[in-house]
Amino acid sequence: MVAAFHVGKAPPALPSIRAETGASLDQAGWLLSIVNLMTAVGGMAIALTADRLGHRRLILFGTAVSLATSLVGGAITSSDTLVALRVVEGLGFICVVVAIPPLLVRIAAPRDQRLALAFWSTYMPTGAGLMMLVAALTLRGLSWRWVWWLAAAASAAMLLALLVRTLQRSELDPVLALRRPILSEMAEVATSGGPLAIAVCFGAYSCCWFTVVGFLPTLQVERLGLSAETAAIVTAAVTFVNVAGNLCAGWLLQRNVPRVAIIVGAALSMAVCASAIFVDGVPDLLRLVLAGVYSAVIGLLPACLFTAIPVHAPRPQLVGAATGLLMQVSNFGALVGPPITAALVSRGGWPAAAWTTSIALGIAALAGVFLHWREKRKLAA
Repeated sequence: MVAAFHVGKAPPALPSIRAETGASLDQAGWLLSIVNLMTAVGGMAIALTADRLGHRRLILFGTAVSLATSLVGGAITSSDTLVALRVVEGLGFICVVVAIPPLLVRIAAPRDQRLALAFWSTYMPTGAGLMMLVAALTLRGLSWRWVWWLAAAASAAMLLALLVRTLQRSELDPVLALRRPILSEMAEVATSGGPLAIAVCFGAYSCCWFTVVGFLPTLQVERLGLSAETAAIVTAAVTFVNVAGNLCAGWLLQRNVPRVAIIVGAALSMAVCASAIFVDGVPDLLRLVLAGVYSAVIGLLPACLFTAIPVHAPRPQLVGAATGLLMQVSNFGALVGPPITAALVSRGGWPAAAWTTSIALGIAALAGVFLHWREKRKLAA
């Protein structure tokens, strides 16, 4: 959740950053998404490195990187330099989030794995939403730079807590096992249909979620005439609602509701809902209500996909690599979604943003159907 603070701090601060640095809407899109570049490029390699060096060590390293980059970022005056620094910030984020699921699978009882991973999948909406709320209150009388420094302070506190509380936990130590070369294991996971379908579905989800939540403050300020503070609070509330979807998905999966029904139902209904957020002719209040409904229902997808990883990983030793692939494609979706949307909006107005969400959610539904087919084949075998 603290790692997600560094994702959630950007959307509420965008209007302030643009006013202070003169950043264009296109630059703002990259500022939102460029933090995902490192994960989009090296998610699986970093996950396999964590398997070898130790997941706890990567979590400590990632938290330290987040601390340093956020501390320095608060002193940056150039929007281009701030964007470049967000790339390094992405390294800290990915080191944390790919190292945790393999630890959870290892220490949770088999019957509890789905529920544990469903709870863990709430880290992004909870962490990002909390940071958005804190940012809204901070931006009331201070510069966006204080938001960056507050996120750095949170990472400093977390780093200290990790050092104090985990160093004596022997069950978190690396598990010695005979491993194949990294490139060989990457190829094994990347060519496996199940992990690939999970990753594509999550990538489509991330593209849509970051597009809607990332630009929601700007949409409210520019189109609805709300203040930056009010827009940030509304966006934080919309983000928090996503947690309900994550937890609901865990509850449904524990009661053996088919994964495909959850994924396809959520994706198709949210394609309609997301379009209504951006198109003309929708009352402003209804637009914000739909944003909340969208966030809650689309939140069903992450828990469905995280809990599918142990089922579809080619081997138990490759759960971390499969998680890395999921995060890699997920962050690719988050990387390209906001800039593509910004380009569409710059040329066709806010209604053009509906193209991004409609196409991506259609891809998510198709990936969910393919994943169901793979699960049926695996059970039949």
